[in-house]
Amino acid sequence: MAASDKSVDDSLYPIAVLIDELKNEDVQLRLNSIKKLSTIALALGEERTRSELIPFLTETIYDEDEVLLALADQLGNFTSLVGGPEYAMYLIPPLESLATVEETVVRDKAVESLRTVAAEHSAQDLEIHVVPTLQRLVSGDWFTSRTSACGLFSVCYPRVTQPVKSELRANFRKLCQDETPMVRRAAANKLGEFAKVVETEYLKSDLIPNFVQLAQDDQDSVRLLAVEACVSIAQLLPQDDVEHLVLPTLRQCASDSSWRVRYMVAEKFVDLQKAVGPEITRVDLVPAFQYLLKDAEAEVRAAVATKVKDFCANLDKANQVQIILSSILPYVRDLVSDPNPHVKSALASVIMGLSPMLGAYQTVEQLLPLFLIQLKDECPEVRLNIISNLDCVNDVIGIQQLSQSLLPAIVELAEDSKWRVRLAIIEYMPALAGQLGQEFFDQKLRGLCMGWLNDHVYAIREAATLNMKKLVEQFGAPWAEQAIIPMILVMSRNKNYLHRMTCLFCLNVLAEVCGTDITTKLLLPTVLLLAADPVANVRFNVAKTLQKISPFLEATVIDAQVKPTLDKLNVDSDVDVKHFAAQAIAGIAAA
Repeated sequence: MAASDKSVDDSLYPIAVLIDELKNEDVQLRLNSIKKLSTIALALGEERTRSELIPFLTETIYDEDEVLLALADQLGNFTSLVGGPEYAMYLIPPLESLATVEETVVRDKAVESLRTVAAEHSAQDLEIHVVPTLQRLVSGDWFTSRTSACGLFSVCYPRVTQPVKSELRANFRKLCQDETPMVRRAAANKLGEFAKVVETEYLKSDLIPNFVQLAQDDQDSVRLLAVEACVSIAQLLPQDDVEHLVLPTLRQCASDSSWRVRYMVAEKFVDLQKAVGPEITRVDLVPAFQYLLKDAEAEVRAAVATKVKDFCANLDKANQVQIILSSILPYVRDLVSDPNPHVKSALASVIMGLSPMLGAYQTVEQLLPLFLIQLKDECPEVRLNIISNLDCVNDVIGIQQLSQSLLPAIVELAEDSKWRVRLAIIEYMPALAGQLGQEFFDQKLRGLCMGWLNDHVYAIREAATLNMKKLVEQFGAPWAEQAIIPMILVMSRNKNYLHRMTCLFCLNVLAEVCGTDITTKLLLPTVLLLAADPVANVRFNVAKTLQKISPFLEATVIDAQVKPTLDKLNVDSDVDVKHFAAQAIAGIAAA
């Protein structure tokens, strides 16, 4: 008997250590122990977890935020460890305490876990255990508990009886009118979510007055959250009710004195448009959209400019072209020459998308002049965004209309002083080459692509080598043999060793797309030649290159040419060259 007691004690010893660590002065030890809570609970068993571990955790809620955050996260997945849904109420006390702490991220995580645990309660247990918790949080002295309460209404409401529902609506109204802005903000944030579970009659009688009140709050941080609720409420109501109950508030938000509220309207505009339907959009939202496109704040104009394409795409198809031409394009024209570069850049990223909606004739008549202005814009991001979205226009009018105007813009971007701009145009080049065609590319752009291989920034040279591979995939190996390989091989004789290295990097990637014949005949001789380079960096890159291109060479060529070269490099005076040569020999042997 004593032996069996000892084995039980031995099995529980690690658990005792973990529990001791929960009390340790070292924060890291406490944190580690919290992260192993499920292990402790499994070892203790369901009953001891309920009777000992959970009360202990509830008492230790005064700790570092990092520890509390981990605890709030763990408890959300603890239902099975306390015995399943019928015992889920044991998790409510520690989570309720965590939902009242000062640190926002801890409270948010505690509410998230409370929502998970509440959903696992039966309807009866929900009313007995979760609803009183919610009511305690609503009437808490500190704003922290009242803000946390806002997140629990939508979980409780659908599963409780009518009298309790009435109480919950009254409690939510109380929070919407709270004297603390943080609480009103939390209520506004959860209003849309709560609206989705409330019956339509009470949505109109109880929640919409709250919504109107929050949308007129003296704090703009509250008003802007009401905009989000606006989308949810509009989705739930029939058209007539939207017109009478929601639109007046929406109009007021679109012309709010705070730019942050107007910015939020701009951000949510397409969601609002989908929620209210085509008729209200035509009558009410088109004027509001115009108003925002002329907004005094650049941030608002930039936000609404990014919505131009989606807003136009969701217009009623019968009137789409006419509304775009008469009501949207005049405002878009002003934005093309906006004084703020962010606004112009935002517009340039979407304006091409109007082309398929307007068709070939209107694209040439109305949009092409705007594209040409943007292609000459002093801001590189504007030019880049236009070039990056060319495929929309190419599908509608063909690239020939644009190619002559494109060229100066591409050349400027290719030589821009900001290397990130050069990088972006390189990455877009294969797609552009495909649209412009091989002949145009060879005449106008091939020289640029070769020039990037000699750029002083390594990231550009690296991107330029990958660009070469993609171009060969686009135009084929015979084109590579004629057009670019001779120019790359010339780099192997350059005095600057960096250019010789870039030559090797190109040969690495070209072997993958050029096939055995070209690799053996044209690429391999140059690699072997560079094996005698005076610079060690070049020689060890030769070893790496020989390993990489060997899958594209026949066995006889490897035996006759590659292996002897690697054997020489393997006895090189430089330690790095020897290392990479040995690695290449082993790699080729394994293959």
